[in-house]
Amino acid sequence: MLSRFAKAAGYFAIGYCLLSSCKPHPPAAMADLLQQLKKRNYNPQNIFSSDARLAACDSTLKADSPNYDVQLLSKKALFELQEGHEQRAVEIYSKIAKLPRYMNPVNILPDQAVAYMRLGERANCVLSHNRSSCVFPVREAGVHRDQTGSRKAIEILENVLKSNSQDVQSRWLLNIAYMTLGEYPERVPTQYLVPNLNDGDGQYSVRPFTDIAASVGINLYSRAGGSVADDFDGDGYIDLITTGMDLQDHAHYFHNNADGTFSDRTAQSGLQDVVGGLNAQQTDYNNDGKPDIFIMRGGWLKDGFGNQPCSLLKNNGDGTFTDVTIAAGLKFMHPTQTAVWADFNNDGWLDVFIGMESHGVAEPKNNHPSALYMNNRNGTFTEMAQKAQAQINDFVKGVTSADYNNDGWPDIFVSTMSGKKYLLRNRGMRGKDFGFDDVTAKAGINIKQNTFTTWFYDYNNDGWPDILAGSYNFTYSLSYYAALEALGTPVPDNGNIFLFNNNRDGTFTNVTHIAGLDKVVFSMGGNFGDIDNDGYPDMYFGTGNPDFASLIPNKLFRNIGGEKFADVTRSSRTGNLQKGHGVSFADFRNNGLQDIFIEMGGAYIGDAYKSAFYLNPGQNNNNWIGLKLLGTKANRSAIGSRIKLTFKENGLQRSVFKDVNSGGSFGSSPLRQEIGVGQARVIDDIEIRWSGTGTVQHLYNIKPDQFLEVTEDGKVTPLHLKALKFNADGQTVSMQRAGMTIGGKNAVK
Repeated sequence: MLSRFAKAAGYFAIGYCLLSSCKPHPPAAMADLLQQLKKRNYNPQNIFSSDARLAACDSTLKADSPNYDVQLLSKKALFELQEGHEQRAVEIYSKIAKLPRYMNPVNILPDQAVAYMRLGERANCVLSHNRSSCVFPVREAGVHRDQTGSRKAIEILENVLKSNSQDVQSRWLLNIAYMTLGEYPERVPTQYLVPNLNDGDGQYSVRPFTDIAASVGINLYSRAGGSVADDFDGDGYIDLITTGMDLQDHAHYFHNNADGTFSDRTAQSGLQDVVGGLNAQQTDYNNDGKPDIFIMRGGWLKDGFGNQPCSLLKNNGDGTFTDVTIAAGLKFMHPTQTAVWADFNNDGWLDVFIGMESHGVAEPKNNHPSALYMNNRNGTFTEMAQKAQAQINDFVKGVTSADYNNDGWPDIFVSTMSGKKYLLRNRGMRGKDFGFDDVTAKAGINIKQNTFTTWFYDYNNDGWPDILAGSYNFTYSLSYYAALEALGTPVPDNGNIFLFNNNRDGTFTNVTHIAGLDKVVFSMGGNFGDIDNDGYPDMYFGTGNPDFASLIPNKLFRNIGGEKFADVTRSSRTGNLQKGHGVSFADFRNNGLQDIFIEMGGAYIGDAYKSAFYLNPGQNNNNWIGLKLLGTKANRSAIGSRIKLTFKENGLQRSVFKDVNSGGSFGSSPLRQEIGVGQARVIDDIEIRWSGTGTVQHLYNIKPDQFLEVTEDGKVTPLHLKALKFNADGQTVSMQRAGMTIGGKNAVK
């Protein structure tokens, strides 16, 4: 252990001069750099390097001397838990609990209970995983067969509550523990009961989704990361690429075989050596019509550990990707997990705005201003954030872009963990008007809460993009907030999904309460789609934080006619209690139904989990249209173009609006747009306002329930794609991390 710890100190001494001295072929240079950064980040000062912290702890706790440093032992137990050694963690906590009172001033019982709960999760939800594992409310096949972890947690939590009945975190976890044993609410002591956790969703309930990830070959066991759903090989079927935040985690490429299964083509694609990346999204930086990948690294890491490069991966069109970051001029060393691609100067080429993570002027070494890279139209980029008055120096966690004022120029919204928000109005990006104006105050966006996930979308279909930003904080574990909400005493504005309605005059109104979004969510990943094809965007959020005690469900909200949202998490069976990150809505089957993929797992390897692929059973017989737009003067992927569908439904005319983009700031949906049209039998008018040029194109009297490829020059081509049937029967669990297989077969009940 001592030599391992000594290695950590040596790795930390690696400087950037060393990192930049090697000069192999650019893709190899990036791979080498990432490997050196992995060594550097193995350091006990890195809060997410639990293995290095554990080694440091062991070097201090001498095995040959009676050392009863309770604080240090508690840290060791935590690091063991973070490393996935739950049994060791509970044994250390048990050792501390047995110490005489005067030697044990620390109340470790709540932590001991959490460790036992994770022990139960590993035995049942990880190693014996099935489609109901950890899905809230836990029932049927999700009930733990191995009761050891939850049973011990219940014993400890009840003792905690006897001493402090106001400990609402322990109260929530106690109810969850009973639920995992199939004993909620009957066996929960009355005085500790959190009622109604297994109730339905009322009149807005939906048909349940089914997690079929293992059945179709998406066998991924990972910690926090991103997801990108798109057609990467041009065969018309949606594939999937995922990333993991740690530099030990490589990207994965799951190819849609067009037969109801996916194949892991990571090795063949060249992604085996692409490591790290809390988030990822697709783009088409070179206008060749093939979706490229942009990976963001370093999010949440301070003190130099987050100083990591992003990666731009060129799609070679043959199933492989090449890292062109250095050649494109996009190599920088700053922490980020958020970016947005748009044609900010309307020249027909995609630019990129990147939100970095600064921690205030008091910490100069942790200052990382945002960047704006303008496309030079030759495969390279030039950084111009300062010149464009778009250099935000803040702890940015989400960025998004749309033309909120309908003047033809894409604007930017920035979500931060400092409480500030930034709405940057694009002045025109040409000549003397080059740049952005900060119009946040004028626009009336005045909330001060920390926020994370964000996006523009037209939730009420009035033709004006609205803004969403999810509240987020670390004051307490998220179980604390969930318990207070369930008990009827929520903490205002904590964990809410803030929604700002566009007033069509440059200002916005906070309609969070009116829309029914003043709920405890604490979104990290998130995206929007249309689960019922009514033309109104629904939303799914991955929830959590690094705390192992934060056991709250991921959340699905159904849009009710553009007026409000209904929480349909329980009826949809999409509320997994494990940490959720990148979210992608996509019609993976080409049958008009949008399924949901979510990349799962926490920040530590001990909190890793199996990603979920929720199959939409179909909610009704509503119709839809699929549109793949190809720009000629606009950027090739048509990002930023606006689609307006006009049709009659039940005798009433209405319109649906959709911008071409990948959706939310954490998780990416396909650029091919699929839009619900309700009961319409014909779409009277499809209006496309092309990005950059503002050219308007109309398609009249279009039958729904088909895919069309539309080019800016007027060509319309029906896409005859086979509707796929995915196997929802039986699963083979083969969870993967960095090429390793963890676990085995498990029968589904």
